[in-house]
Amino acid sequence: MKKFIICFLLSLFIFQKWEVIDSYLHPLPDYVSVHNVDVVIYVKTECRYCEEAIEFMESNDITYYEYNIERSSNGKTQYDSLGGKDVPLLLANGMAIREFDPEKILSLAKGSDGLLGRLGF
Repeated sequence: MKKFIICFLLSLFIFQKWEVIDSYLHPLPDYVSVHNVDVVIYVKTECRYCEEAIEFMESNDITYYEYNIERSSNGKTQYDSLGGKDVPLLLANGMAIREFDPEKILSLAKGSDGLLGRLGF
């Protein structure tokens, strides 16, 4: 019975943290280090959530590089290679953030590197 409980808890943990584990096993291209910033953000013109994400990063002293995927062919290429479907798409600390999530942006942009940091330890 103990083995079953341990296996169940381990499976639950893996399920909850799969995005982080997958990013470690299959890392995304490192577009952030090219610009020497905390975050690269992919936006579209007149996107309210994109504007909110940028305002959030500015108010929290998070350095970022912005690509408008409607105007930048290089930005659009990167966005597509990251599996972009919606904006804003943010890339920080090897992880893609596919929505405006202030807590996740802050923890990844200013958090610790490595798998354990991304898992929340």
